[in-house]
Amino acid sequence: MDCDVVVIGAGLAGLECARSLHDRGYTVRVLEAGDAVGGRIRTEHVDGFTLDRGFQLLNPAYPAVRERIDLDALDLRPFFPGVAVRRPATATQPGAGPTTPGPLVLLADPRCAPRHLLDTLRSGYASPLELLALARWAAPALGPVRRRLLARPDATLAESFVGPHVEGRLRREVLAPFLAGVLATDDDAATSAAFVRLLVRAFLLGTPGVPAAGMAALPEQVAAHLPEGVVTLGSRVERIERADDGARRVHAGGTTVTARATVVATDPTTAERLAGVPAPAMKGLVTCWFAAEEPPTAGPFARLPVLYLDGRRRGPVVNAAVMSAAAPSYAPPGRHLIQATCLLPATGPAPDEATIRRQAAEMVGRPADRWRLLARHEIPHALPAQPAPLAVRREVSLGDGLFVCGDHRDTASIQGAIVSGRRTARAVSRRLSP
Repeated sequence: MDCDVVVIGAGLAGLECARSLHDRGYTVRVLEAGDAVGGRIRTEHVDGFTLDRGFQLLNPAYPAVRERIDLDALDLRPFFPGVAVRRPATATQPGAGPTTPGPLVLLADPRCAPRHLLDTLRSGYASPLELLALARWAAPALGPVRRRLLARPDATLAESFVGPHVEGRLRREVLAPFLAGVLATDDDAATSAAFVRLLVRAFLLGTPGVPAAGMAALPEQVAAHLPEGVVTLGSRVERIERADDGARRVHAGGTTVTARATVVATDPTTAERLAGVPAPAMKGLVTCWFAAEEPPTAGPFARLPVLYLDGRRRGPVVNAAVMSAAAPSYAPPGRHLIQATCLLPATGPAPDEATIRRQAAEMVGRPADRWRLLARHEIPHALPAQPAPLAVRREVSLGDGLFVCGDHRDTASIQGAIVSGRRTARAVSRRLSP
């Protein structure tokens, strides 16, 4: 027997599972096919710029993050608690048409940014009736999660909006594009309302940001709790076999690791191949990263590290941001880093760079002809779909010492990945303990 447990995959769920098992005294091996830990949470460096693999944020309000992650060590750089929205042009605007950019307005959380309350009231989206309707919809997210939110019958997001009458411009031009970027889908006729309320709860309790060194610092911190040599990179697992003594043999790259239990902590497609677990539908995103020599934003909110939305809904970009405004470490001194993210269509071509560049420029309000493309990330399996009714916990024990974990077994989030890793470690421990 080479070890007590072999974990296949060094994403956040697999690393947390291995860490929890190690803390319980088990010997663990982690086999990772890639050249670094992190799974979907990766960071690369191009010409002095820090680029995460797709636009990602870490919400410090996630309970699992508060319990298991040293946020001070990550040096989290928060975004502004609000959004900037490029409104459609008004009828009185010269040359106004359906795609003409209108004014850029700011909606801020008055609890965290009270000095911008007047900007929010002037935004055109602060209708008392619409705000009241949205508050009624969000109310279940503010109480006890299990007793008030998850205990009630789930519905699709679209269905959940009907009762409290969440409609109008606030929903169409602000909430819809914001959620599309968070969920990697704009299909509110399928998405779980309970899941969206869980996310809204996290946004109300915390302000997301990025580690100063990039999002990869998160899984790297978890991996650092494991002894040297536990994680083997470049080790692609081909198959898992059950031995006569009940152990599992894991075959990877010409070597075989024998363990009392095996945890498949890979992406859902690989988990289906190795463990026979049906893969959920996955949603994709496209992110373009641009470098700018001159400040890429203008106007009264130019220096705010804010997320930009397009209220016109006239292009593929669901959000844009000047990353270096939130985290100056993401760009060399005196230079600026912009991200623009789109949904990746299930069929048909992905949005082209020229279209993304043009719309992002309209959103932030400055020409983009001098922006330099640093990288383009197409991520077809960015997030598992979260249809209604929401399955908050899926089985992780497949029997006979085989386990599976990942955010597709819990909720599609960093919170879900960490929870899944810890939950699977407990299940493994129950099986292995005398």
